[in-house]
Amino acid sequence: MGMDDSIRIVDLNLDDEKRVNEVAILMMDAFKEHSPEYCPDIETTLKEVRDLFAPGHIGRVAVDAQGTILGVIGGQPHYYGHTWELHPLAVRPEHQRKGIGRALVADLEQCVRERGALTLFLGTDDEVDQTTLSGVDLYPNPLEHLARIQNLRGHPYEFYQKVGFVIVGAMPDANGWGKPDIFMAKRV
Repeated sequence: MGMDDSIRIVDLNLDDEKRVNEVAILMMDAFKEHSPEYCPDIETTLKEVRDLFAPGHIGRVAVDAQGTILGVIGGQPHYYGHTWELHPLAVRPEHQRKGIGRALVADLEQCVRERGALTLFLGTDDEVDQTTLSGVDLYPNPLEHLARIQNLRGHPYEFYQKVGFVIVGAMPDANGWGKPDIFMAKRV
């Protein structure tokens, strides 16, 4: 399913308080089910938005014909700019599965490629038992668990696989015991 032609992807301007607030609310809504400790309230989330989209980072939003923000994506440079982290990606729940996330990822890939990046990576947490990596002790062999990963309840790692990312590792217990962060990357 493709994205509606009336939707545009534009820069997020941190001086636009209305837009910054809209992004914060979108992030709170998008992450509350899958990452309940991330973006727990408006004050924390507004600080997160300002940190994520600080100068030198990338902040892009998908807006509809009326100017409503439907999705947001960010990128931060690492490893001297050779590698960029995709964080965050959030699409309003009622607009998911319409090509907006896919378009935002493609747009970010182009933005980081233009800045000389070779790789785009991300961490996608499993805090609520959505995969076979959650609720288990991944030690002493996390790679064995990764090789057998299964998506139990709609974890976004499969979305990222569909847009070309591969699982490159995991951080066991990143969010508490049995709550790993799954690392994914792709060449841009």
